[in-house]
Amino acid sequence: MRYRKLGRTGIEVSEIGFGGWGIGGGWGRQDDAEATRALQRALELGVNFFDTALGYGNGHSEQLIGRAVAGIRERVVIATKIPPKTWRWPVLPHEPVSETFPADWIIECTEKSLKNLNTDYIDVQQLHAWTPPYLEQLEWYEALTKLKEQGKIRAFGVSANDWDPYGPVTLVQSGLIDTVQVIYNIFEQRPAEQLLPAALEHNVGIIVRVPFEEGLLTGKMGPDYVFDEGDWRARWLTPERLQEAARRVEALKAFLSDKCPTLPILALKFVLSHPAVSTVIPGMRRVANVEANCAASDGELLSAEELEALKAHAFVHGWKYPWSQER
Repeated sequence: MRYRKLGRTGIEVSEIGFGGWGIGGGWGRQDDAEATRALQRALELGVNFFDTALGYGNGHSEQLIGRAVAGIRERVVIATKIPPKTWRWPVLPHEPVSETFPADWIIECTEKSLKNLNTDYIDVQQLHAWTPPYLEQLEWYEALTKLKEQGKIRAFGVSANDWDPYGPVTLVQSGLIDTVQVIYNIFEQRPAEQLLPAALEHNVGIIVRVPFEEGLLTGKMGPDYVFDEGDWRARWLTPERLQEAARRVEALKAFLSDKCPTLPILALKFVLSHPAVSTVIPGMRRVANVEANCAASDGELLSAEELEALKAHAFVHGWKYPWSQER
């Protein structure tokens, strides 16, 4: 496993981090025992960055991670997130901070996360959504700064609204935050236009989520793919969407090589090949996922020529998540 600096925080994080949404529930059959084995295997393979959220299974993901790192807390980096008080994603420009991220809510949620994680501090606390008008409503910033001064958090940032690579740009330029979490992958390449260059310029750590486009870029979800009962993706990836994606994924097989023997490794190396990226956090509910994903951190990144060729495979599909379609 290789490690990178998390922006200006100076914190060393593993290139492959552990995305904790899946182990919280909502992705089909839930197996806490296998999730625990996956967490332990990740630790064995050098993963030291664990990203979770209070909203993942109402704290269940945090609790699993907290138990897995008990006794070695000082060796790992834990990031979590504060849900909007409205429990609605994405947050919209007309919704004031006083309704979504008021100071008392930020403090209350942080205390809950500390309890779930069984820890005295959180390495990176994040707002679980962001809209640019909040740069003029700094109640959230004052609350997070207070928590940092109290030693309850070490750093803080935001998780960009889904499929919004431009919203956090002005926030990064403001110098107020340490990190941004954003969707970035072979299909969703728009963060490279503005956000990632701004992060490099201002030394803000980038945490990349959804590197596999919710599983599409693994190559395992063809047109006839059947989702497990309880997997939220069944509402999002219609047969028509699966068919469209499968055609595009098939074209990516031309990039496979000894350096990138599988589509998942190609997808992860694409993300890690951008110098602004500190860590990428695929969901890893099973030991097999952990072992396959950690193999991507071998120091062999994609060449400039490969990255240029992959630009032609960007796919801005505009598919809103089920929970945001009404927003």
